[in-house]
Amino acid sequence: MIYVKKALNNNVIIAEHPEYEEIILIGKGLGFGKRPGDTVAGEQAEKFFVLKNTEEQKQYMKLLEYVDESFIALMDDIITRIEERFKVQLNEHIHVGLTDHLFFAIKRIREGLGVKNPFRKETELAYPKEYAMAEEIVESLSDQLDLTIPEGEIGFIALHIHSALTNRDLAEINKDTQLVASLVEIIEENLKITVDKTDMNYLRLVRHIHHAIERVQSGDYMEEQETLKNVLQEQYPVCYNLSWKLMKVMQQKLKKPVPDAEAVYLTLHLQRLMKR
Repeated sequence: MIYVKKALNNNVIIAEHPEYEEIILIGKGLGFGKRPGDTVAGEQAEKFFVLKNTEEQKQYMKLLEYVDESFIALMDDIITRIEERFKVQLNEHIHVGLTDHLFFAIKRIREGLGVKNPFRKETELAYPKEYAMAEEIVESLSDQLDLTIPEGEIGFIALHIHSALTNRDLAEINKDTQLVASLVEIIEENLKITVDKTDMNYLRLVRHIHHAIERVQSGDYMEEQETLKNVLQEQYPVCYNLSWKLMKVMQQKLKKPVPDAEAVYLTLHLQRLMKR
């Protein structure tokens, strides 16, 4: 049996589950007239999820104080669509993070305030599947709410999706995206170029840097390429020296060693970009 601990509103209740302990149940009219200790049939719920983190439980309860029930239902549909697309059960913090973010983003848009996202393109290049899903969400929300949602919002939603898929903290993912953007600025400054962000070589470079950051953070280092490194150092000294400069910045920001092998791959990407 599932017992009601607290009805948060007409459609959402906190319940005691025999297997998962404390859970959040969502269903139309599910919480109407329910009191602590009442039983509820699991099949009545359209969705349930577990918020194991006490702080997230508090955040979700606070969320329901100002987010109306129709928006909670809308977000539940969106999260279900994401899970169906990626065929996974998302980290439950997306119920708090994405709902809170979109509620206030839509509020700002309706008040005529702009949405600025200087890292939108880097996000699109780094997480193309999440970005494509976010595009669909924005299109759907625009239709349902009769609202024009700026393109920059797609990038923010994509980051929330990636965070839930990888169980990584959103702040950490944001730092990675900002690091990539700062490395691109260093590249432009040192090579005295303005990169074309639609160019395939730029796309490959950004994706490589993102993967390099992930490898450094996980300790999954590449094999040394000593022979090729010597050749590149001789043939492409400008790009080779710049690759080491980028690696030092990465090492300072990530506070972890960056393997020497990265110099080879970065040099190749930089040379293609400069040649272009």
